[in-house]
Amino acid sequence: MKVYNLGCEQNHRFEGWFASEEDFVSQSAGQQIVCPVCDSFKVGKLPSAPHLNLSAAKPGAARPDAARPDTTGAGNKHSHSPAAAQFKQRLQDMARHVMENTEDVGEGFAEEARRIHYKEVPEHGIRGVASPEQCEELAEEGIEVFQLPLPVPHKQTLQ
Repeated sequence: MKVYNLGCEQNHRFEGWFASEEDFVSQSAGQQIVCPVCDSFKVGKLPSAPHLNLSAAKPGAARPDAARPDTTGAGNKHSHSPAAAQFKQRLQDMARHVMENTEDVGEGFAEEARRIHYKEVPEHGIRGVASPEQCEELAEEGIEVFQLPLPVPHKQTLQ
């Protein structure tokens, strides 16, 4: 089963389920795929982010989620491909770089970002935790923030 993010020429977005890539191509060529909002036949695939399983446990260690069914795609035959391993390594390298070159200000992120922005303290790289509301408030003040979600176990192992 293939699930694609689709969109029409009017930028209506929707999901399409197909038996295979060939099934999608065939239906698309035969104008059998129709936008559910505007009935347009001009429908194409949209880019979609792959699901990444970055929480792989160390060999021999018990996974805290081991009792749950595998919904991460880790059981599929491509999860250990060289490209996937390289991508995972690059993400870990990037996260390590961020952690080595920023100060962890924890829950005080929004306050410290403001202090830097208003030049109350020297400019320096910080990381921490901010709620969506705090991020929105910072953006309204002209303070740029970048969200880099990092699972807690990786925060400890990357240091």
